[in-house]
Amino acid sequence: MRTPTGSTATQALAAQRARTSGSGVRRRARGPRRSWTDVGFTVWGIAVFVFLFAPIIVIIVSSFNVGRLLVAWQQFGFDSFLALVEKPAIRDAVWVSVQTGFIAAVLATLLGTLAGIAMARHPGKWAYWFLGLLLLVSVTPEIVDAVALLPWLVLLGQDLGLGIFNDGIVRLVVGHSLFSIAVVSYIVRARLIGLDAQLEEASSDLYARPLTTFRRVTLPLAMPAVLAGFLLSFTLSLDNTVIAAFVQVSGTTPWPVYVLSALRSGLRPEIASVSTVMLVLTLAALALVAVVLRRSGDSATQIARTMTGN
Repeated sequence: MRTPTGSTATQALAAQRARTSGSGVRRRARGPRRSWTDVGFTVWGIAVFVFLFAPIIVIIVSSFNVGRLLVAWQQFGFDSFLALVEKPAIRDAVWVSVQTGFIAAVLATLLGTLAGIAMARHPGKWAYWFLGLLLLVSVTPEIVDAVALLPWLVLLGQDLGLGIFNDGIVRLVVGHSLFSIAVVSYIVRARLIGLDAQLEEASSDLYARPLTTFRRVTLPLAMPAVLAGFLLSFTLSLDNTVIAAFVQVSGTTPWPVYVLSALRSGLRPEIASVSTVMLVLTLAALALVAVVLRRSGDSATQIARTMTGN
């Protein structure tokens, strides 16, 4: 029996390796086959996203409808967006919502920031009780808050003679800021708990006054969360419908209540156009929050925790 020479054996071994390597490349190129379970979960996930965002897409498309009613498509155009400046009722309702949202966001940010800093830097039994009260505010149904606020504001404004509580903007700000204060408190507390307090202690060791330490150390550390809380409070105030419908007075009708009353005569395309504009503003505010937190050095997980107050 003839045995292969050294060169022949080397060539045969090289050819075998080449075939093995080629088959391995082909196997890697094809990749592992996905199971039917993975395919099913992928399809289900896509279906859930379509179910959630399809109504929003319909509203955006309907905002470009040039017609009398929202459900009756006539032709494509931008006429409905001009209603924001041409129709006084829509313009006033949007302005009331923006004005109320800004003032409520400022108030909620101020009170919520102080509460969040206190809970993060001075923990104790009182902090757990306070967190429980904030949680109670967060989970209480809006209809309960609305029913409670209406007689309370009437008592303050009419029975006790405190005229400021008869003002429509003031009443809306009070109602909108209740939930937002709890949100800002959660966010600021979550931000500061994840940061070491040694910088503030070092500032005190250098004989800095408490107010100076707060202004130059504590507040800059919490500023991304403060800004996030402000923008979230503003967006939450824009779509507050239940409380606004109860506490608003004549002449200060916010946009959500205006839309609710417009259902009686049929939704018009200009309502969809203004809703689209507010949607864009809300997404821009959330994107700005993420950018601010990202530039402060937070990871995606930290951004999600800060936004949810965890």
